[in-house]
Amino acid sequence: MWTSLNSQYVTPAKPLTNPQPVGGRSNHFSNDIPPVQTGPSPRIYTPFAFLFLPQVDGEQKTQKQKKEREKEKTKQKITVMAGDGEAGRHQEVGHKSLLQSDALYQYILETSVYPREPEAMKELRELTAKHPWNIMTTSADEGQFLNMLLKLINAKNTMEIGVYTGYSLLATALALPEDGKILAMDINKENYELGLPVIQKAGVAHKIDFREGPALPVLDQMIEDGKYHGSFDFIFVDADKDNYINYHKRLIDLVKVGGLIGYDNTLWNGSVVAPPDAPMRKYVRYYRDFVLELNKALAADPRIEICMLPVGDGITLCRRIS
Repeated sequence: MWTSLNSQYVTPAKPLTNPQPVGGRSNHFSNDIPPVQTGPSPRIYTPFAFLFLPQVDGEQKTQKQKKEREKEKTKQKITVMAGDGEAGRHQEVGHKSLLQSDALYQYILETSVYPREPEAMKELRELTAKHPWNIMTTSADEGQFLNMLLKLINAKNTMEIGVYTGYSLLATALALPEDGKILAMDINKENYELGLPVIQKAGVAHKIDFREGPALPVLDQMIEDGKYHGSFDFIFVDADKDNYINYHKRLIDLVKVGGLIGYDNTLWNGSVVAPPDAPMRKYVRYYRDFVLELNKALAADPRIEICMLPVGDGITLCRRIS
């Protein structure tokens, strides 16, 4: 889960530094995040603008850039305008929406998302936008999707691995009945506590059982106990991508038959279809292989039905059938 940078934190472009993973929701975020470009002039990108080096017209073209462009499989070009707001920058940072039209994404947000966003979720979204790692949060349209999905399946007992400040957690809590429960796990309680006052004010904190620390030991203990097998209606995973396969091996036993598991970031900035030699940021390239491995494993798992949706950075829903 990722988000756009708040407009007041827009900085001029500068060379990217080596990624330095930090603790928190996904353990794959670093300071190697592209600063948002400002100014009136459009910039030309390939469809994977968020991954590849920008194409610059005129004498500034280098031989290296030309060779890199020739390696790109797709020739279609799009123009991305760096504007204010989430939609105006989603293409630039490469997260939150894979839509290649800023205007279309803005239309979705302004027409059906923001007008119906609960006040508590709006408050938490705006609070999170001020956080230096705000790119890790769930987008507003994905939060709306999760909220609707949970109501459609009448979920009552859920789990969330990877919480950050709790935007998707709040979307879940608001969708559950008064006696609904969420087992929420994250390695960074400090981030969760930023959003906790908003969650408490919304009157849904009693539904949340937050556990700080790695999720795998907790899952192993639950499986060993035996009483949690098939007990969860819905499980949402937005955490360390290199453990997604390990999570799935355990979660398939904990979700009930007919229940859903949602894996976030399964299109991973669009890098899943990028050429192997395409230039991309180190953390994107590193976790790309784990995402590809997960996608292949889910497609081959006979115990589930799957549906991959291009919402946010891609979410794959898995319905347990056996």
